[in-house]
Amino acid sequence: MAQAGIKTVILLSFVLAVGFLMIILSCALWSNWLPLLVALTFVLAPLPNAIFAHCGGDDFSADYEGSGPVDLGRFITSTVVVTGFALPLVLAHSEIIKPGACGMSIVGGALVYGTILAYTAAFRQEDSDYD
Repeated sequence: MAQAGIKTVILLSFVLAVGFLMIILSCALWSNWLPLLVALTFVLAPLPNAIFAHCGGDDFSADYEGSGPVDLGRFITSTVVVTGFALPLVLAHSEIIKPGACGMSIVGGALVYGTILAYTAAFRQEDSDYD
């Protein structure tokens, strides 16, 4: 996806809207608003990666040996993503929410997080050596 255009933006916005719709419906249909926390976790999940991505590596090393801050950002992101998938399962297991609400919130959360990942992949700007 080197050249992301208007069709990409329209598709991603449609998938994001469907994801949020499923999360909101999982709350509204069963009159329990706790699955809305899933939307919050998946919206906040990419932030550690975005913050810590600029903290690692120098321009003089060609090999990627790993960087502490970048790895910490990835770890925090993965923890938040796992929390986003596990929270509805824990709430459904403890019978706080219904299993249908659990399924809808997991699918909606996956759509939201997948849309965020696809957007960042489609509109990533490669660093140039001449900037």
